[in-house]
Amino acid sequence: MTLDEIRIEIEQDMVLDQSALDIESLKIPKMHGKYLNFLMNERLVQRKIESDYSVLLREKWEYYTGKMSKEQLDSRGWQPFSLKILRQDIDLYLNSDQDLIRLQQKKQYQKEKVSLLEEVVKELNTRHWKIRNAIDWRKFVGGQ
Repeated sequence: MTLDEIRIEIEQDMVLDQSALDIESLKIPKMHGKYLNFLMNERLVQRKIESDYSVLLREKWEYYTGKMSKEQLDSRGWQPFSLKILRQDIDLYLNSDQDLIRLQQKKQYQKEKVSLLEEVVKELNTRHWKIRNAIDWRKFVGGQ
């Protein structure tokens, strides 16, 4: 799921019908389950991306330090790195590597999706209290 698709789902599901608070209260468990499933799936994707990043980071480190074999280079379609760089400069090359940058951006994007879904689940955990408070307020205003 993309971030935009998640936002559209949230916009549709989080609308509260003020005239049917009892029905809205009954919808909470179903919505909670829906977004909890979304959250679990996105966390699994996040963990996969993080592990992919760790593997690529090690591979790029081996590449820039000249420790990668010809077979490894060929299997990845990489050309041998011809420069001899100092150990303290390896981070400069790793931080500016386009493959690592793309995966880092993907990691960050996934982190935002997980964060958004965590907030939705938190909101759903307290939604019944908000509905109850609205009902109590209506009773108070109505003189009951």
